[in-house]
Amino acid sequence: MKIYFASDHAGYELKERLKPFVINLGYEVEDLGPDRYIETDDYPDTCLPAARAVVANPGTCAIIIGGSGQGEGIVANRIHGVRAAVYYGGTLDIIRITREHNDANVLALGARFLMEDEAQYAVNLFLTTKYTGDERHVRRIKKIELLSSDN
Repeated sequence: MKIYFASDHAGYELKERLKPFVINLGYEVEDLGPDRYIETDDYPDTCLPAARAVVANPGTCAIIIGGSGQGEGIVANRIHGVRAAVYYGGTLDIIRITREHNDANVLALGARFLMEDEAQYAVNLFLTTKYTGDERHVRRIKKIELLSSDN
């Protein structure tokens, strides 16, 4: 499976550390930027292409990283077909449930709130947890997909 990465300046360092971790887990990685630390960058410029790449390439996922992950998740969720989950610490059940129930395909991480090992654990859980495909979840995702198709 291919995993797209993107970040802003606040998430750049964590992105650079997570890419080799994900490669070592056996995934293909494509970095959509930035390719260097740019203090004045704007997360929509990199996170939007990552979200669009996930939709254009079914079966892929994206990991997008910012200071809190919130803005990155908001941007990603503007794209029809993306179901982004935000994680910045606390119970990892949120990651498991959003994959199992919502078939989340984007994980937005809050770099200012996570240690590297916490982020690695969260990413591994996100990538290895499978969607259950239960009828109730399928039904709910279909309802979400009907909300907007103009992105």
